Amino acid sequence: MNVQEVQFRNFAPETSRVQFSSDRASFQQRTAVVAEAAATEVEAVDREARFPRKAIDAARKQRLLGTQIPIEFGGDGASMSDVTDMCYALGRACASAGMIFAMHQTKVACLVRHGGGSAWHEKLMRRVATEQLLLASSTTEGQNGGNIRFSSAAVERAGTEISLLRDATVISYGAEADGIVTIARRADEAAGSDQVMLAITRDDYSLEPTLAWETLGMRGTCSAGFKLNFKGTAEQIFPVPYDRIHAQTMTPVAHLCWSSVWAGIAAAAVDRAQLFIRKAARGSGGNMPPGASHFTAAKMTLTKLRAIITANLESYAAREQDERALSSIDFQSSINLLKVEASELAVAAVLHAMRACGLSGYRNDTDVSIGRHLRDVLSAPIMINNDRILASMGSATLMSAVPVSLRD
Repeated sequence: MNVQEVQFRNFAPETSRVQFSSDRASFQQRTAVVAEAAATEVEAVDREARFPRKAIDAARKQRLLGTQIPIEFGGDGASMSDVTDMCYALGRACASAGMIFAMHQTKVACLVRHGGGSAWHEKLMRRVATEQLLLASSTTEGQNGGNIRFSSAAVERAGTEISLLRDATVISYGAEADGIVTIARRADEAAGSDQVMLAITRDDYSLEPTLAWETLGMRGTCSAGFKLNFKGTAEQIFPVPYDRIHAQTMTPVAHLCWSSVWAGIAAAAVDRAQLFIRKAARGSGGNMPPGASHFTAAKMTLTKLRAIITANLESYAAREQDERALSSIDFQSSINLLKVEASELAVAAVLHAMRACGLSGYRNDTDVSIGRHLRDVLSAPIMINNDRILASMGSATLMSAVPVSLRD
């Protein structure tokens, strides 16, 4: 393990038999165990494009997969701030493990916020907490690209039974998941934007592989394409229309969690740049190497990235119980811009870190190699393409007032 990249050795391992507490120190300690496990296989996960099994197994043992589930359903009742801290730590250790964790937690957040009052979804909450189920996401299909507010496949109904056949061009870690949270048109006659969300478990569906996952980075997310064939009951449909879930939970939580993973990748790269600059300065009698200014730029960019995430976390927390505020134009614009800004800043920070290290950072066989970090973080502007987000925001930003003071 590279201790400059993941500094978690001061935490003692715990086992699944321990009575876990839900305070922040416990979350940090438990996450540290998972991050250490992730760091031991990160190179193999990237090289072989394989699922980060050690990291996810450790997350199960530390009971982090159900950490957001309310205490009354067997979880920790962790806050979004707690979850994004976990995403950041795991992103530093292994980008793929961090992103899998982030996507899973986004689905769990939808279940927690919008599944209450539904006996089927409350039972699933208990199962996630008790069995530490891993939930995947299926929102991309056919030719819709990253437009998750339009579905082609529709729910078919026969009394209380329902079915869904979906051409899912991407289901990240779909073959490894214990369940999938997916969206579809409400019915055959419904418009593409009239959507419902469903939670389905492994015994309800089959997956037929259609597209492989051979990519530049984020290789361990195993985001292959599948034909999804599901048969279940109508009670598996969330009791809330998807447009509300999308605005209140899916978008803000996904963007907060993803951004935290990207910040973690950037932090790992900055760690390596700092190590390189320190070694170079010691070797030259205290003279700074040519790339020192890029290290400063990397550190400043990471600071800005973390500040943007923190500001949006606070904004989300202030509105979390107010559905109208969460759906407002100002909040939706802000949380979408978080995704755009965070992804661009993360890429910039990693590029500065590589330039700080020069050839040593460019090589794949040094202790300050940043190639993997750069390949992983380059997925950030593409994952729900920034251009698509900015284009869709044009009308909304025109309707939003320009603040008249710094505190507005």
